[in-house]
Amino acid sequence: MNPAKSNFQAVISLPFGPVGIAVSEGRLQAIEYLSSPQKRYRSKAPGLDLVIDAIEAYLDDPGRRFKLDLILHGTAFQQRVWRALQAIPPGKPLTYGQLAEKIGSGARAVGNACRANPCPLVVPCHRVVGANGLGGFAGERGGEKLVIKRWLLRHEGWL
Repeated sequence: MNPAKSNFQAVISLPFGPVGIAVSEGRLQAIEYLSSPQKRYRSKAPGLDLVIDAIEAYLDDPGRRFKLDLILHGTAFQQRVWRALQAIPPGKPLTYGQLAEKIGSGARAVGNACRANPCPLVVPCHRVVGANGLGGFAGERGGEKLVIKRWLLRHEGWL
């Protein structure tokens, strides 16, 4: 998604930075971590308040699980990885290899599916780490995105 276009029904500020949120037919379609600064806004799109309320509840209680209706466009394999991500408990990350073993795949394929995740935070790809460190996040191996991953893992009590 290109934040320069109006693909988001909201841009909100979270403790680690701004995020864009897209809903469709009352269901969450995408969350995108944005670079600062961003102008905040919030439309009256159906389902948007539920998404923002759920994110705020998670920020108040990192053990809280998301129970939102999602629209996740991806391959059958990506869908399988994203379902597996949603089963990882807060504060209990798995390595890419451990998750790959659980679903009968390879670590690199799991990483690629994580990178394609349209709803990070809600589909918690931050809970997948490298065997010898944090690994990457949102297609990056450093920079702003890894700062977000570190914040989320700390928030959940892992780091």
